[in-house]
Amino acid sequence: MTDKEQIISIEKSLRYISAHVRAHGREILKEYELSPLQFVALQWVGDKDDITIGTLSSRLYLAHSTTTDIVDKLEDNGFVKRYKSDRDKRLVLIKMEDKGKEIISAVIAKRVSYISQITSHLSNEDKEILPSVLESILHESEKYFHE
Repeated sequence: MTDKEQIISIEKSLRYISAHVRAHGREILKEYELSPLQFVALQWVGDKDDITIGTLSSRLYLAHSTTTDIVDKLEDNGFVKRYKSDRDKRLVLIKMEDKGKEIISAVIAKRVSYISQITSHLSNEDKEILPSVLESILHESEKYFHE
């Protein structure tokens, strides 16, 4: 297999695995009447303290108005809360509420269970190596990610 073929294979595998993991975890979202896009927004809010709608819009690759609508729904359902920045009263920030943390935890637990199932066939050596390889790729990918 050439280098290019290897990279194409890696891209396809990562894309498919990611889609399967997301789909498996999203089964829980039906219980909360939460759309997949709302859940992705909720994850970004949980991953970054003091996030603004502008930053969230950039991360979701959506218009500011569309992101505002998503945050409105999340706030109406008690998943997030808006508040004014202590440092700059003009800034409206979004923070995760306990209900939002609960759904994130439930979905992550479901995903972890699924990943455990799909990696159970790996040797102990492969299980030992896989996290560090993935972390290295993640670290490298973050160098190219622009907010």
